Amino acid sequence: MNPRTLKVLEYDKILDKLAGYCSFSGGAELARSLLPSDDLVTVQEALAQTSEASRLLEQKTDVHFGGVTDVRAYLEKSERGAMLFPQELNEVKSTLMRSRSLQQMLTRLENAFPKLAEIAYGIEPCDHVVTEIGRCINDRAEVVDSASPALGRIRAELRVAQERLLSTLDRLVHSGDVKQYLQDALVTQRQGRYVIPVRAEYKGHIEGIVHDQSASGATLFIEPIKVVQQNNAVRELELQEDKEVRRILTELTELVADEAEYIRRNVDVLALLDLIFAKAKYGYALNGTVPEAVSFRPVKSQPHKAKPQHAESQEEEPIHPGSVIDLHDARHPLLDPKQVVPIDFYIDETYYLVVITGPNTGGKTVSLKTVGLLALMAQSGMMIPAEPGSTLSVFEGIYADIGDEQSIEQNLSTFSSHMTNIINVLEEADPRSLVLLDELGAGTDPDEGSALAMALLENLRDRGITTLATTHYSDLKLYAHNTPGVRNASVEFDVQTLRPTYELSIGLPGRSNALTIARRLGLNPVIVDNAERIVRPDTLEADALLEDIKHAKQEAQRAEQRAKERERQAQVVEADLRYQLAAIEETRRDVIAETRETMQAELDEVRGEIEQARRQLSRTGSIGASTHDEFLARAEQQMARRTANREIDRNVHLPNADGEALSGPIEVGDRVWVSSLQASGEVMAIYERSQEADVQLGNFRLKLPLKRLELRQKAPKTEVAAPIRVQGQSAYQSNAKSPGIELDLRGARVEESLDRVESYLDDAYLSRLPWVRIIHGKGTGALREAVRDLLRGHPLVSKYRSGEEGEGGDGVTVAHLVETN
Repeated sequence: MNPRTLKVLEYDKILDKLAGYCSFSGGAELARSLLPSDDLVTVQEALAQTSEASRLLEQKTDVHFGGVTDVRAYLEKSERGAMLFPQELNEVKSTLMRSRSLQQMLTRLENAFPKLAEIAYGIEPCDHVVTEIGRCINDRAEVVDSASPALGRIRAELRVAQERLLSTLDRLVHSGDVKQYLQDALVTQRQGRYVIPVRAEYKGHIEGIVHDQSASGATLFIEPIKVVQQNNAVRELELQEDKEVRRILTELTELVADEAEYIRRNVDVLALLDLIFAKAKYGYALNGTVPEAVSFRPVKSQPHKAKPQHAESQEEEPIHPGSVIDLHDARHPLLDPKQVVPIDFYIDETYYLVVITGPNTGGKTVSLKTVGLLALMAQSGMMIPAEPGSTLSVFEGIYADIGDEQSIEQNLSTFSSHMTNIINVLEEADPRSLVLLDELGAGTDPDEGSALAMALLENLRDRGITTLATTHYSDLKLYAHNTPGVRNASVEFDVQTLRPTYELSIGLPGRSNALTIARRLGLNPVIVDNAERIVRPDTLEADALLEDIKHAKQEAQRAEQRAKERERQAQVVEADLRYQLAAIEETRRDVIAETRETMQAELDEVRGEIEQARRQLSRTGSIGASTHDEFLARAEQQMARRTANREIDRNVHLPNADGEALSGPIEVGDRVWVSSLQASGEVMAIYERSQEADVQLGNFRLKLPLKRLELRQKAPKTEVAAPIRVQGQSAYQSNAKSPGIELDLRGARVEESLDRVESYLDDAYLSRLPWVRIIHGKGTGALREAVRDLLRGHPLVSKYRSGEEGEGGDGVTVAHLVETN
């Protein structure tokens, strides 16, 4: 990747921030040396690793690199034969222990995180190294007595010798003959020997060897003659101890040196994992997402735009390089996230050069840098500060000419500096490159600069190179409007507040607004009018034409937005109708099953009564056969009639069919007559749009047209809401305002979203909605899982499911509410 591009886009600052999220120096070193890749497979692999790390951090909080140290310097030291100290050996041990635990965790989760598990398989546990170091050295970096039998024996003898020596000295300093000459009655050490502090003026009264004196010279530290042999014995044992400790440390160092290749590989793997998890942490801090990296796609030649009237010949159609840039709500990662204005930037199959115009300080350069920097981050396997669904091609080269690099030493002006850089870009760029040019043609005569800028863009267009350029030249706006493969874009400026909005609009040319701004700031109108007369007429005409194009484009975008909204509403209605049809079918099956059960029960009862009558008749031997058969037939008819009457009396109230109908509107709770069924029932619900009503007829609830109902009795006037029936259960009609069947959470954080879902479910339940759709988007899946965890145990939710293909798929959760009691 071009080094100058990395510099002007401040890619090194991104790497510094990334390194700050690494847990140890090995990962930070890898982060600071990270370079974008131009290989599609490599980029996709890196992005997949980052995505898995992000998901894992959302699910598990115990993923860390505590105890890991970059021990590669210790390995080199051991390989040279230099002895490692206990603290260094402990760091080797803790690094190996942490690498082992990470390997065990990631390989156990291989099904969910295969990319991370594949990396973890490269770790060599080196358990014997961990065991041996742990056996010999404790957590305080001390060689323990049990490190070897010889060390245990030497230290036991040393403790006995020290106790004897100290006992002798203690008796000496507390004896009356010596105590009077001492500065303090204590025993201390100097040069590895145990001594007592004697006042200098009494040095001749204590026979012994002087090892040191105080800074003031008032105290001499003397080893009494009577303990010299004991001190010698202690010192000899200390030397033996030191020799044995060094022997043990040397053996441990040799063990580390023997396994240095594997330990170094472990550190390399840990550094890579640390970098991957740092990418995920940095992405979370940016509120970023993992972009989709795609290859250059084959694209057909695009159709011509309308040519200007002065065009003499038909221009050859350009060949689109197939590059893809589709960024949603993209934000510059180095700007304050609370103040930065997101932009949408995209190129489609009809163009691959974008000319961005607009006022100074309006955000043109920031837009340019945002696209370039996000492309670099994506090709480095990093999450980008943009909404889910953002897509980028993997460019083989990214070249930028941004900023003013005047050089007095090299005698380069602003224009010369730009030209030098652009010449280098033109020599290196190809159709697989992305070129970013800021203030193209600036720093020289406007007419010549405009012509040169147009010629440069034409060269890049002919070569099929994806290019983003900023400019103030009106001629380039017209060029972009009239040239195939080129598209205008602009940063907006509010002439009312005299402030830029920093919003980027693709397809709309921008205006510098210099005269308008001068007029609003209070410049003498005579001067402004004179300036307008001086400006070339074709420039004013171009501005007027571009303003008309801008308004037409905005109106088309609004129409497209309205169409999309209508399409979305139609999809919602379609989904609602599908649900209603499914519910109706389910209710129909339930009614049929219930009816069959009821009819079977009644039939069994009638048969029982008939059988009882048969037995009674069989006991009367005096009745003839014909009379017997006639009696059974009449009994069967009577029983069937009695059963039917009992059913009618129990389920359906039959008033006098000749009764008078009442006038007035039919309302919930009224009793009505259904002439086609010759039955009366109670109105449970009314549907104003379809002019239908739910009527309870015995055990059956039917939806009937209002025109087929006759009002026979008004509902009693009470303060209680009118009763309704919901799937056979008593309820009351709620007057709560419906919140709608859809809640959109996209762009909200998890905590805020859960509060909104709680409130929304309450409102939906009170409004008697049977089901709702919660739109959370796909993204990393964190919001989706949080919403579904809430729904899983919510008392108002009976079940939930993912959206179907026409409902939004995994980006939507459909929740069915419990039936109203």
